[in-house]
Amino acid sequence: MPKRFYKHKLLYDENMPPRTQYPRLNAHFDTKHVRDDYHKAGIPDEEVYALAAEQGRIIITINRDDFEHLVGTKADCGVIAVPDGPAAARTDTKLTALLMKNGPTHFRGRVIPLGAPDTKR
Repeated sequence: MPKRFYKHKLLYDENMPPRTQYPRLNAHFDTKHVRDDYHKAGIPDEEVYALAAEQGRIIITINRDDFEHLVGTKADCGVIAVPDGPAAARTDTKLTALLMKNGPTHFRGRVIPLGAPDTKR
């Protein structure tokens, strides 16, 4: 029996391109951008993390190191670290595949590098 679809809630860090560059993710998941949707450019990473935890969102970021020490300090949904540089279309495809394959418990309290083996936090 196939897994049930889970509609993940995502929060793009301000360093990410606008969410309009990720059409697959937007079609399948609830996506928000710190800068473009919440108009909170320049807020500290701790506030981004608190916002994501409060709303049950997975943080999508290029700056893995900025969030690694925060993961697990609250009831959070985790962080997915995307590599800096690949085209948004490639990131869109890889992120969609990762999220479609895994339910919400897979990401909780973890930093998952996109394209690399999962590491437990």
